[in-house]
Amino acid sequence: MLLNYIKIAWKVLLRHPFYTFITLFGISLTLTVLVVLTSFVDHLVGAHYPETNRTRSLYIERIVQMDSSRSSTSSGPMSFKFLMEYAKTLKTPERVSIYSSMSKSNAYVGSQKIKLDIKFTDADFWEVMAFDFLEGKPYNQQNIANGDFVAVITDGFKKQYFDNSSESAVGKTVEIENITYKVIGVVKGSPITRLFSYADVYFPYTAPKSNYQNAGLRGDYEAVLLAKTPDDLNLVRTEFQDRVKRIPVPGVQDGFKYAVVEIKSEPFAAYFITTIMSGGPGLKTIFFGVIAFVLLMLLGLPAINLVNLNVSRILERGSEIGIRKAFGAPVRTLLWQFIVENIFITFIGGAIALVLSFIIIQLINNSGLIAYADLTINGTVLAVSLLICLIFGLLSGVLPALRMSKLSIADALKS
Repeated sequence: MLLNYIKIAWKVLLRHPFYTFITLFGISLTLTVLVVLTSFVDHLVGAHYPETNRTRSLYIERIVQMDSSRSSTSSGPMSFKFLMEYAKTLKTPERVSIYSSMSKSNAYVGSQKIKLDIKFTDADFWEVMAFDFLEGKPYNQQNIANGDFVAVITDGFKKQYFDNSSESAVGKTVEIENITYKVIGVVKGSPITRLFSYADVYFPYTAPKSNYQNAGLRGDYEAVLLAKTPDDLNLVRTEFQDRVKRIPVPGVQDGFKYAVVEIKSEPFAAYFITTIMSGGPGLKTIFFGVIAFVLLMLLGLPAINLVNLNVSRILERGSEIGIRKAFGAPVRTLLWQFIVENIFITFIGGAIALVLSFIIIQLINNSGLIAYADLTINGTVLAVSLLICLIFGLLSGVLPALRMSKLSIADALKS
């Protein structure tokens, strides 16, 4: 029966080519925008290069200090020493990496100034983050213990700094802020949207200006706890929170007297949502405004337009409906038929949308708007896209089908 409904839908599409074009154009355009948006969201929160271990990682991004009434707060990244004591010594994680927040620096090639984003890290950073080394290797614990002036650079910075980018940069030197470093490795860069891994140049935390020796709770550093499996995340979180409870309180930080300390250790998706929700009324307004725009303009209004088109299409087949009712076809059967037909048409538009989305995504990746952008239509994006097609097909098919079911046999035969 289902196959017969699909055959009928296909014949109806072929009956009016122009009407079919208008219908599929509206469906495919709407779904293309939604698929591209889905791909971008996946680009932001999915487990992609070099943060492929996000599904078994907990991120420690800031410490929140509050007074006894919890009415005044002070928050920010932590000190390296604090994370070494309270995070690095954990037993349940497979690895713990400590790295600095991204900071700015400059390099010069002749009179040309190159603005850089830099990051100071420990040796475990290269085990937690799955960077592709195009040349050389990462610095290790021995380099850090020796205080070696070494650096790992991205292929993008290599092309900017060295005249002949086809030659290996390993063993060459770069001068950054009047300090000379030996290049030990070259990696494929990380997109700027992945702030925990993104930088142009990476230094050992013992490099100058890293501030890793700062005392106190606050500093410039963050950490990621890598669990052995995703199932171990709760164990890792529990152990870390037990350590947090041991932090001596009350205390004073930069003149602020605090009596309560909170440090969250969250998976990336939870961290992403928490950052938005705690980002003040402006950020929340933008976030919910975007969601409302997507739901209304990109899904709601096209669905309403498609409803009107479907009503016209169904009423045009009034004689067919009347005859089927006269021969005893139940309303439920007719409803199911037209809903299936509409979902089938929507999935045709969805197939066109996937092709268009693939083209647009490639254009975005190659445009340079986001350095190292790697938007893609993977299994997650495809699954969400199929779900969107199904919802869109149902939204635009149920109401016309219900209106059709209310037609009497006489009215159906007259239309």
